[in-house]
Amino acid sequence: MMLKTGARSHPSRRVLLQHTLLLSALGWPALAGASPKPSAQRAGAWADWDTFAQRFLQPDGRVLANAQGQTHSEAQSYALMFALIANDRPRFKSILRWTEDNLCAGDVTTRLPAWLWGQQDDGQWGVLDSNAASDADVWIAYALIEAGRLWNVRRYRALGRSLAQRILAEETADLPGLGHTLLPGPVGFVVEAGQRWRLNPSYLPLQALRRLAAVAPAQTAAQWQSLLHSSQRVLIESAPRGFAPDWVLYAADQGFVPDHQGEQQALGAYNAIRVYLWAGMLAPQDPAHAPLLQALAPMVERVAALGYPPEMVDSVTGVVQGAGGGGFAAALLPLLQAAQATQALAAQQQYVADHPPQPDAYYGGCLMLWGQGWMQGRYRFAADGQLLVPWGDPA
Repeated sequence: MMLKTGARSHPSRRVLLQHTLLLSALGWPALAGASPKPSAQRAGAWADWDTFAQRFLQPDGRVLANAQGQTHSEAQSYALMFALIANDRPRFKSILRWTEDNLCAGDVTTRLPAWLWGQQDDGQWGVLDSNAASDADVWIAYALIEAGRLWNVRRYRALGRSLAQRILAEETADLPGLGHTLLPGPVGFVVEAGQRWRLNPSYLPLQALRRLAAVAPAQTAAQWQSLLHSSQRVLIESAPRGFAPDWVLYAADQGFVPDHQGEQQALGAYNAIRVYLWAGMLAPQDPAHAPLLQALAPMVERVAALGYPPEMVDSVTGVVQGAGGGGFAAALLPLLQAAQATQALAAQQQYVADHPPQPDAYYGGCLMLWGQGWMQGRYRFAADGQLLVPWGDPA
């Protein structure tokens, strides 16, 4: 799902826990000692989030992302967003604390979160790859800023703004002809110095980036505006046939070129599905809304014709390989709704119901929460990127 590189390091605090994955084909059972279910009486209570948390969230705030018991910074970032949408302050606090203590060496203001944590070769639990993942960092910063606003917690606002500035300083670069651009991480994505870079379109949720830009210091406004402009270009120009790739190369002398060197060989699959998800969630008033709907219209048409979500699409030829699961279909719901593809939307909603994620499917479960939560009206994004929730103060 992700491709990250970076040197290994050890966190300041080791958590020596043994986790047993208890799977059941009949449901999503809670792990022994897993996160307790909060009161359903709180404003914003979200049963699907509670179920997900019971299945994947540990009592200390760590999200289990795979069968090896590993954790990605992405998992922590999504959990923060779901907890915020559900007005679930206790879980938000524990997820943030674990993330700071274990992925940020105790302080999110001094280092970007390490992207991968798990059991090391010596049996200890700790950071496996200290490189950061900018998509997770963007969502963590966004969740903190919006939690600070919605819950009126000054510390969260300060942490979010500090992380946003670190993203700008450490995970961006000026690319010739493209401008200030978000890289997938601080290390490992310069293919040829000054000439070629590897980018990931799914790391560019424009609503979140727009919000980070809105609260940034005035002296960085130009950099953020350039980053927003380049992000829209990456999303549109990396998908010339209307199908987003997982990874794309940007060449100073050619522009965007298919990433035939990479692991996915220009395919759009488990990363790219989020391009459609984030695009569908843009506010209609967002200046990128109409251009992205037009650019991704071929994917809408393809899903409507197939009746199922493609698992992989060749971004160069448009050839489809396999059928995606219910999580993929859920991720497409906001885009189908935004495109007013009524029949395709109804078909994919049924597909979601008929293809629930497997009990151990962390990523499918996340896509379900994003897509189904959107369709249930549990959250929206304003034109300036603010998170809108029924329980929150719109001001």
